[in-house]
Amino acid sequence: MTTLPPLTASAVAPAAALDSAPRFRRVFRLEPGHGAVVSAMLRASALGVYEAQLDGAPVDEDVLAPGWSSYEWRLRYQTYDLTDRLRGASAEDGGPHVLAAVVGNGWHLGQLGWQEKRRLYGEHRALLAQLDIVYADGHVQTVGTDESWQARGSEILTDDLYDGQTIDARRRETDWASPRRADDDADWAAVAAVGVDAELVEPIGPPVRRQQQIAPQRIWTSPSGRTLVDFGQNLVGWIRLTVRGAAGKTVTVRHAEVLEHDELGTRPLRHADAADRFILSGDEDTFEPTFTFHGFRYAEVSDFPGELTAAALTAVVVHSEMPRTGTFRSSHELVNQLHENVVWGLRGNFLDVPTDCPQRDERLGWTGDIAVFAPTAAHLFDVRGFLADWLRDVAAEQRAADGFVPYVVPDVLKHQDMPEEFTPVESAAIWSDAAVWVPWALWEAYGDREVLDAQYESMTAHLRRVELLLSPTGLWDTGFQFGDWLDPDASPHRPADAKADPSVVATACVIRTARMVAETAEILDRPDDADAFHALAERVQAAFLEHYVDGDGRITSDATTVYTLAIVFDLLDEPRRAAAGERLAELVAAAEYKVSTGFAGTPYITEALSRTGHVETAYRLLLETGCPSWLYPVTMGATTVWERWDSMLPDGSINPGEMTSFNHYALGSVAAWLHRVVGGLAPAEPGYARVRIAPQPPQGAMAKELTWAETAQETPQGLVTVHWERVGEELVLDVRLPEGVEADVDVSATVPSAAPQVIVGDGAERRIRFSREEVGAPMR
Repeated sequence: MTTLPPLTASAVAPAAALDSAPRFRRVFRLEPGHGAVVSAMLRASALGVYEAQLDGAPVDEDVLAPGWSSYEWRLRYQTYDLTDRLRGASAEDGGPHVLAAVVGNGWHLGQLGWQEKRRLYGEHRALLAQLDIVYADGHVQTVGTDESWQARGSEILTDDLYDGQTIDARRRETDWASPRRADDDADWAAVAAVGVDAELVEPIGPPVRRQQQIAPQRIWTSPSGRTLVDFGQNLVGWIRLTVRGAAGKTVTVRHAEVLEHDELGTRPLRHADAADRFILSGDEDTFEPTFTFHGFRYAEVSDFPGELTAAALTAVVVHSEMPRTGTFRSSHELVNQLHENVVWGLRGNFLDVPTDCPQRDERLGWTGDIAVFAPTAAHLFDVRGFLADWLRDVAAEQRAADGFVPYVVPDVLKHQDMPEEFTPVESAAIWSDAAVWVPWALWEAYGDREVLDAQYESMTAHLRRVELLLSPTGLWDTGFQFGDWLDPDASPHRPADAKADPSVVATACVIRTARMVAETAEILDRPDDADAFHALAERVQAAFLEHYVDGDGRITSDATTVYTLAIVFDLLDEPRRAAAGERLAELVAAAEYKVSTGFAGTPYITEALSRTGHVETAYRLLLETGCPSWLYPVTMGATTVWERWDSMLPDGSINPGEMTSFNHYALGSVAAWLHRVVGGLAPAEPGYARVRIAPQPPQGAMAKELTWAETAQETPQGLVTVHWERVGEELVLDVRLPEGVEADVDVSATVPSAAPQVIVGDGAERRIRFSREEVGAPMR
């Protein structure tokens, strides 16, 4: 096998300024005397985003490549196997061939953040490409980006991820990269060499691609006379538009997630224009703006010639390519819709980087969101590569900041003019803890030591930095904290104001993080580190108990979130744990079973209740439909998870705060509880090497609200399914396990007389019946 030459960091940019997104091309011929082509591999990247072609046809289905990494240190490249395009050809067969690409601004040069700042990483769009052609005799011909390339403008007049794209169909040339045009040098100009300082790295994660297409559900005229389109689903991607009209006429498509007062609700977009403009050629034109993306359910189409019909528009859903691995269904349709909303929230925000939101002038890799959501994500999709790649950027940012984990990765906040109290210069609980919590979630879900090994330096650097931030009391009660961000009782204009003491939240997180790092050290056979980190966790836990917990189990600030974290993070001894569970249930009841937690507490509160014997309280909290609650947005027609419980007020108006999104996945972290406790399926050992099957159906008055549930998980061992149903006085459990996989089955929380049992999978479904009087035997 021939070894390919190393990839050179040589890129090209237009030598002179262009009025549009640049096209690049290189005409080449196969080299004579070496026989037929046996292999052709293209490695490509860009300062910007690119779409590459060979002989006028796309090299792959990827869009928005190379994606967004921490460009100062890591620039990913893609590898495309073009062997089938050239296999068997030789110089004697003639030619020529054309290697080409179009480059957009993307994350490298486009707007990032909420202050309309652009060009954070550089000044020029540039292409890096290297096609290595291997011949029968082993000779390798390399076609790389150098000054022999040419550049010219394109039909893409403007492109920005936030603002949208302008395409002039009058400038479109379908065969500009065809070999038929190889000798046509008209309008082609010189290129200049551009250096690439970042390390060129092969991606660990999947490419971004078109995933599905959605047709309009309704087209109508608004009260102001605007033409509106509803696709029925809040999604991320763009609209493909087909239109025929007078040459030079412009059709404008604006996007938004919601309607307000029966008009397009654009205020939450802030500075993001989120509009595509299509200039017609006079013939039938099809436009697809692939150098931008929008978060939307609704569109407003202006100046469309004639009547706009559903046949003219298609919503194209775009996200990183990840296999679906976990599903959940139940007898409760609102809960099913909640779960579906979480799935769509992940789809929209897992577009190369795990973002907070996909629509407004932000779309950043907020670490706090993914820190709490990673376990849920791992239930729903295979996110190993996606998050492992992002974690490499976490580590790169840390190394440049002495262990500090930024609040967003890639870190663009350092380029924003931040308020003094919010200047991101020091670690913050949950947000910076993503350096530890995310790889640990991947370990639990997939049982792969590689991610722990790759991230160990990052994990320990974060913990050691936090250790230095502890006060002499042993508590993390210094510096800025997000705390229980977006507490529903806080003013919409002051999202950090929360009932839970931020130092209690932060100190609880230190203990959890230290334990995870200690266990990681044990897994990686680093006993000295393990001992040191276990000792740190014990010291901070002792301080937590001394300063924040009284003898009766009351915790400082007496809020639902502090009890939730103390229970789920296992910070309390008995009987204070039981007392904390009782107090948590009391506070939930006092809030009339409406949500009273923010970012810190919400992912874990149902788990805290079910762990301490308050499963009925957990179900009442889950099934509440008043605002704030998980199901309130569902009753309001939501198809994704909202950033705020009341992003849309009951009167149909948008929350008055400046920070409102209708597609934020963090509060959807409850879906992990749906899988693990309602559905009853969880890993008993990392990677589901052993399975725990322990559904806790609702009891008492809640029993009639949810009578069956089922979940399925494609694990590294194979498919596991669990279905339970109440049949009269019996609980009937149907289980399927991969061959040889053992499962601990425990329904004693619902059927006290049922002793835990172990079953071994044989690939077939088996049924187990439990009654109040006795435990049924496994049946085929």
